[in-house]
Amino acid sequence: METRPLRKVRSFVRRPGRITAAQRRALETLLPRFGLPFEDRRLDLDEVFGRSAPRVLDIGFGDGEALLTTAARHPHIDYLGVEIHEPGVGHLLILLERARLENVRVIMHDAVEVIESMLPDASFDAVNLFFPDPWPKKRHHKRRLVQPGFVAECARILRPAGLLHVATDWAPYAEHTRAVLAESPPFERVSAETLADEPLAYRPPTKFERRGERLGHVTEDLYFSLGPRPR
Repeated sequence: METRPLRKVRSFVRRPGRITAAQRRALETLLPRFGLPFEDRRLDLDEVFGRSAPRVLDIGFGDGEALLTTAARHPHIDYLGVEIHEPGVGHLLILLERARLENVRVIMHDAVEVIESMLPDASFDAVNLFFPDPWPKKRHHKRRLVQPGFVAECARILRPAGLLHVATDWAPYAEHTRAVLAESPPFERVSAETLADEPLAYRPPTKFERRGERLGHVTEDLYFSLGPRPR
């Protein structure tokens, strides 16, 4: 009997989204400079960034403006952004060239596959997941990115006391995130107040967030530490 391979559950949908001519040119001319191709091998991140520094993985950076703001504000930190949608990647590339930033690299691929195949153990100080698709319908909950397997991979790539930072304006997704992390013993919940002066926990407001606020949405930032934070 012929068997078919299991179809992988995706946490995203490829939205066609109109790409501008400038964004297309950026993908052609700037992605080789700021981007990394997807490969089934572990990266040497010191080699990628040309230095050893604190590092943040930014998953699903959207149009890239929040990532650019964060990287410009913290030049001593290196940022690896992963995004699947071409218009957003193209827009970020344009911003990076204009700002002349060198502490950001980009991979245009499925974040789950990037983490599993390319990212070394204990190599990041923070993982940012801002406004992931909430997949509100119950039958789609399995598509939510925050799942036990994803959390386990975050634990693998984070350094001790590293931060997992999830921001969402969908209350059921915040509840879902707390429930999944409560079943992940390596992680401890951290209050936002204790991280007020922590550069690794910084998150600027986004266009998406401001649009949600106009609709009455309330954003919640959830922080989890891989073991106790240093006092």
